[in-house]
Amino acid sequence: MFLCSAYRKPYKYTIDAEKDAFFHNNVGLNYLSDRIYYAAIQEFKIAIQLSPNTQATAIFKNNLGETYNYIGYPDMARVCFEDALKLYGLNLKYYMNLADCYVNLNIANTKISEYSASKSIYDKIMLGILYIKTGEKRKGVILLDELCQLEPDLLITPAIRQYLKEVTKDL
Repeated sequence: MFLCSAYRKPYKYTIDAEKDAFFHNNVGLNYLSDRIYYAAIQEFKIAIQLSPNTQATAIFKNNLGETYNYIGYPDMARVCFEDALKLYGLNLKYYMNLADCYVNLNIANTKISEYSASKSIYDKIMLGILYIKTGEKRKGVILLDELCQLEPDLLITPAIRQYLKEVTKDL
């Protein structure tokens, strides 16, 4: 009789912060597509708090920064993009967003002088993108092309090459 009663254990919900962070990020993206910006910002902040120091957090911070940039707060977006680059510096989109932010804040020329003094490969990526965004395309393309030649095994190199193809089409 006991075998035929179809007994099963009751459902037990387990809290998984990482899974919940992705859920809140996706909800934020849905709000963003519906143009509900305040709710999207809050959802991205919840996702960041649930998963504070992972590679996925860089995605959440980038989404938050893009939202701030879209609604006209490039100063708040700048912090998000810089944090995203600190967490994961191998995504070209983060560099592009930060460069756009610097241009919107009219501090691109001062950042160019700061990045010129640095010897870091990642700072050279940012420098090349800033050159291109500020109108010095030739200088930026040469710098990024040299970087691709020096570091062919870097994970970001294929994305840089693709970006250079798009930029040089216009030249």
